[in-house]
Amino acid sequence: MKVRTSMNKGAIRQLSAAQIQALKMTADALKTEVMNAAVVPKQSGELERSAHIDESRADQGLVKLVYDTPYARRLYFHPELNFRTDKNANAHGKWLEHWIIGGKKDFAAKAFRKIYRMITRGTVR
Repeated sequence: MKVRTSMNKGAIRQLSAAQIQALKMTADALKTEVMNAAVVPKQSGELERSAHIDESRADQGLVKLVYDTPYARRLYFHPELNFRTDKNANAHGKWLEHWIIGGKKDFAAKAFRKIYRMITRGTVR
């Protein structure tokens, strides 16, 4: 018994492009989620405004949420500092930990799944 298969390369390319688009949209959704949670320390708002998505390696499956200020690293890795909570009520150091290892660690996976299904219009389940 012989079995012949053929791959629909056009459909595979479309699904691959949809994965990259969904990855970028997921990163943007994460950025929005972090901003809405009001966990980033805020004095003048410069740290929050510096947040952007680095999509330069999205085609390799990697995007980054970047805070681009000289003091971002110092504030992030020193949770023992006393942060003002008058502008962002939940401000603290290591503000992304909830989405990395905490209670919201499945946010990105769920968001990606939802966005990918939306982009592919239900082709992928």
